[in-house]
Amino acid sequence: MRWEDLPQSENVEDRRGESGGGGGGGGFGLPIGGGGLGIGTIVVLGLIGWALGIDPRLLIGGAEILTGNQQQQQAPVDPRGGQARHTGAPTDEMGKFVASVLGSTEVQWKDIFEKAGQQYRAPTLVLYSGVTNAACGSAQSAMGPFYCPSDRKVYLDTSFFREVETRFHGCDAGSRACQFVQAYIIAHEIGHHVQNQLGILTKAHQQQQGVDKAAANRIQVQVELQADCLAGVWANKSEQKWKLLQPGDVEAALRTAAAIGDDTLQKRARGYVVPDSFTHGTSEQRQRWFQIGFKEGTVGACNTFAAQQL
Repeated sequence: MRWEDLPQSENVEDRRGESGGGGGGGGFGLPIGGGGLGIGTIVVLGLIGWALGIDPRLLIGGAEILTGNQQQQQAPVDPRGGQARHTGAPTDEMGKFVASVLGSTEVQWKDIFEKAGQQYRAPTLVLYSGVTNAACGSAQSAMGPFYCPSDRKVYLDTSFFREVETRFHGCDAGSRACQFVQAYIIAHEIGHHVQNQLGILTKAHQQQQGVDKAAANRIQVQVELQADCLAGVWANKSEQKWKLLQPGDVEAALRTAAAIGDDTLQKRARGYVVPDSFTHGTSEQRQRWFQIGFKEGTVGACNTFAAQQL
């Protein structure tokens, strides 16, 4: 992936130098998996989400790592949660990469919104290490990247990128193609922000009220697959504008999408699958919807809620 010439965003809040929070009270209790978790857990933001009136599954972007043996622990809280932080493009290599990918999403979504007669309000991306505060509660690296609708921020501990390479084998470790995988992950989270700004997350939550768990999960799958598709739209527009793709990039993104599909993750964790419990979609679905967005390059092509086949 050729990212060096992408415009860098100033909407990066770098908290990586802050130490993890101590044992201060006032935080929400979060279910923390004993075996280590990837992008979220099924109800990792459950208490927070319901307290805010938001379906917890709408707070979690990316693929959910389904593991057993979960235990309830009190999430540590960063005592400096209310402290003002510096926002701007970081100067280290990883920070510059993240700022560049974020900057490219801002350019593309601003253009798409303007063409639709709307104004795009860019989110802030919070870089942190270990644990930090979010409006949705305590953000922890075990959750993986997620989008918080309450403060319109994406939370990212970049150690998750190593998980994709080493644990899920989404790309060949150290390859340039892994950078496009990382960009895909960020673009997926920005897709949730687009959904939030368009009111899709609110409507999805409303639809989930009064239905059984299987039906609510299906709606969540539609939300997540649409975010995958919107990431594909970003890739399409960015390739047209900056020619950033290199051989193997898209294949690596598809490989990652397959590695974090609900069916693949459940087979790995349990040895069998429970389709009614899917919250992000199968490997095939995640690949296909990213490809739809990448091929079509339009938001209209990403209407998973009207699709006859997910």
